[in-house]
Amino acid sequence: MRDREGECPLQRTWCKGGNMLSASKAVQVHSKEESWENRGSLPEVTFELRKRLAEEKGFCLMPRAMAVSSSSWELPLVAVCQVTSTPDKQQNFKTCAELVREAARLGACLAFLPEAFDFIARDPAETLRLSEPLGGKLLGDYTQLARECGLWLSLGGFHERGQDWEQTQKIYNCHVLLNSKGSVVATYRKTHLCDVEIPGQGPMCESNSTIPGPSLEAPVSTPAGKVGLAICYDMRFPELSLALVKAGAEILTYPSAFGSVTGPAHWEVLLRARAIETQCYVVAAAQCGRHHEKRASYGHSMVVDPWGTVVARCSEGPGVCLARIDLSYLQQLRQYLPVFQHRRPDLYDSLGHPRS
Repeated sequence: MRDREGECPLQRTWCKGGNMLSASKAVQVHSKEESWENRGSLPEVTFELRKRLAEEKGFCLMPRAMAVSSSSWELPLVAVCQVTSTPDKQQNFKTCAELVREAARLGACLAFLPEAFDFIARDPAETLRLSEPLGGKLLGDYTQLARECGLWLSLGGFHERGQDWEQTQKIYNCHVLLNSKGSVVATYRKTHLCDVEIPGQGPMCESNSTIPGPSLEAPVSTPAGKVGLAICYDMRFPELSLALVKAGAEILTYPSAFGSVTGPAHWEVLLRARAIETQCYVVAAAQCGRHHEKRASYGHSMVVDPWGTVVARCSEGPGVCLARIDLSYLQQLRQYLPVFQHRRPDLYDSLGHPRS
């Protein structure tokens, strides 16, 4: 039994060039030419039924993907694009545009691109040389792409020459959100810069070329829900995600370029933690593979639901995975597990000092 071609009743995550995860198994889809196949039907199980069975029978039946209904195909579909950026900006745009057009063809309303979707340079000098202002040619191309495809674009980390470029000769790592008309509706400049030295991964000193952003950006209403903007290293700071959800975020997005050491150890753990503690969907588009002789990225782009389940995941190499966003499920989960009603902000900054 199918709700729609390629989707079984307990399945709301589709993938091209990645994994398709259901309540029972993961299915690998290898190429654009391969058809989406329903690998067996599962009985329809609602959130309420799962909850009641868990209470009465002691079964652990919280959904591996999401609570579903027969109209699940009507829920907004988001696409997560995984790429291998190089210093070649023209080729990077060609690759990203192909994935965005595929996302639009498959019915996505919003496509997420990773940090450094525009390019990954070999050194800070090349980074500065290749950077552009928001009003430059490259953002103009993406504006036209959004308009052409009729979908929103999360451009996860643009090397931006800001208004202070002439004085500082440094840039911002800027997350740009475009609507389906190609208009810039929000910009967030990365506030936590990655200055670290991990054994086996090589040093990273983002502040050599980048200025930290001065503020957070309020969540933005999109066709998929209210999106809170962040970038990569920001995921290590839960204060940011908690501030975004307090401001109304339903979807947190962490476009990234994780390394080969921190990726296997921390990537999925951190994303699932942010989803669980905020009861938000988390969307993480990632760089993958070898960018040039000096740098490689971990990949494993994914979507995590508010229960902390990975509901879509890209496999190796460039590709796109898709997931449906069920805000009614999010609200039900927040109702049954009302952690934000139980928070004690009056105590958190007064450790060791009892209230008078």
